[in-house]
Amino acid sequence: MATLPELRRAYIELQGDLGAGKTTLVRYLLRALGVQGRVKSPTYAVVEPYELPGINVWHFDFYRFSDPREWTDAGFRDIFASPGLKIAEWPDKAAGCVPQADLVLQLMVLDDDARQVQLTAQTPLGAQLLSGLHQRIWNETAT
Repeated sequence: MATLPELRRAYIELQGDLGAGKTTLVRYLLRALGVQGRVKSPTYAVVEPYELPGINVWHFDFYRFSDPREWTDAGFRDIFASPGLKIAEWPDKAAGCVPQADLVLQLMVLDDDARQVQLTAQTPLGAQLLSGLHQRIWNETAT
């Protein structure tokens, strides 16, 4: 995943019910990108930033987001305008503030130990991400 250069300018939304595994999925992604140490949930802080070689990552959780003025006051407009990977949980709580996601991951609970994830590209960049991910998975399973 870290070798996908498209991640350096992508916005990914995670959708799913409470407890579907959105934060857990982000933790795995951040580990794959090279984040070391504790990966905190941004539920109370709204955003957790990570600086990695060659990429900045911001993990948002808009669950408690209630006032669009928070968007401007917190500098989120500047973050979304800058290069880097932005990942948002509960993006519907910030509707009208966040841009269209490049990629949407819809998590569905099948049972206590199983989830299904549907990936949907909404932009050309999202299609590039899906294509790159598909190619990477294909190469890893073919060896």
